Amino acid sequence: MVLCGDSFLWHIRTSMPISDSRAGRIAFTHPGFVLFQVARFLIVAAVEMQAVAVGWQVYDITKRALDLGLVGLAQFLPGILLFLVSGHASDRFDRRKVLGACYAGYALCSGLLMMLAQRATHSVQPIYAVLILLGVVRSFNGTASRSILPQLVPDEHFANAVAWNATTFQAATILGPSLGGILYAAFHGPSAVYAAAMLTAVGALVSTFRIKTRPQARRREPTTLKTILAGLHFIWREKLILGAISLDLFAVLLGGAVALLPVYAREILHTGPWGLGLLRTSPGVGAAVMAMALAHRPLRGRAGPTLLWSVAGFGIFTILFGVSTSLVLSMLSLICLGAADMVSVIIRATLVQLRTPDEMRGRVMAVDMVFIGASNELGQFESGLTANWFGTVPAVLLGGVGTLVVIALWAWKFPELRRAGELSAMRSVAEDRFSEDQIAEDHADAGSASTL
Repeated sequence: MVLCGDSFLWHIRTSMPISDSRAGRIAFTHPGFVLFQVARFLIVAAVEMQAVAVGWQVYDITKRALDLGLVGLAQFLPGILLFLVSGHASDRFDRRKVLGACYAGYALCSGLLMMLAQRATHSVQPIYAVLILLGVVRSFNGTASRSILPQLVPDEHFANAVAWNATTFQAATILGPSLGGILYAAFHGPSAVYAAAMLTAVGALVSTFRIKTRPQARRREPTTLKTILAGLHFIWREKLILGAISLDLFAVLLGGAVALLPVYAREILHTGPWGLGLLRTSPGVGAAVMAMALAHRPLRGRAGPTLLWSVAGFGIFTILFGVSTSLVLSMLSLICLGAADMVSVIIRATLVQLRTPDEMRGRVMAVDMVFIGASNELGQFESGLTANWFGTVPAVLLGGVGTLVVIALWAWKFPELRRAGELSAMRSVAEDRFSEDQIAEDHADAGSASTL
């Protein structure tokens, strides 16, 4: 293979041995990854501080847990309706430009929420309208941000990049809710929170403009129904991917206690916006610590059983949080819950990314984002609905028990999960299968052409 210019320098840099002290941070030797992490940290922090303000504001207006569930539903439905379009956009257009447009959209939504807060509206309908627009932005942002990551680092550094990407996300989820709660309490309302979120989103947009991705060859595919639905077909064929992302869907869907944190803060733990910020921050603390640990000491083998046990831990700590009446115990439960969830997040993200060819990543990530959105936003709606029916504490306990039941069913239904081993071996399997399928399709097309 002939290498020249930047490609030669890239080859030399990635071929050199890395000292042990740098091995845990190898992803940060790539400038595009660093800029992406800056933008990702800023936008996640903006979204998280805004989520605290929206949750407290909506509950302050209506005093109903069901309306907190509707906050999640308003952001989830656009993703369901647009996932095929957003995935196709991420595969067809420059993912960096798609991200830039999304970050501008985040800033717009924060500005609209700030305007509504300044008008002191006592109706939640305008807030829901903005959240629907926010859901549209999140639909395109989710596929673009996840599918661009393999274009920023070489394959041999990808697992390290996934771990640090998760660390950045969790660090932002630690800062964002805390800052949102402090600003809400200090300025006696959500306007300052929304203004800070808007400015932070603009900062993410500026950082994104400076990202340069590694060029990767993509096959030019015509826009047909078959190519649009290719992500669905790929996931259905790859039972290991299907089992991993559907496990996350149903486990987190049932165990989504985070949606009820405003109720816990006010009615059970008797704290204020600052306490809600601490509660929302706690899962991020546990997840960030676990992600940093896995960045320096990556998982070795038995990825499938580790995934199952980590999701089981998520269910157990959900139950512990449900029965707690102490702020300290609740925070510790959420910290452990976040740590367990992070293990499953890193395994699932690495598995899905490495088993998917680059030209299909946007469409596959779009389907994956539907599963994630269903587990998070639809899980918020499920939590609000069951809390409205049975009460807040019973709803959380039922969710935790349901998560453990799902673990048992998936371990039996998807034996591929139980047998999954080393994550680094996943990519070659995916490429071989994809190549074999493409060769078969080419032969079939050639045969059809010859008969004509």
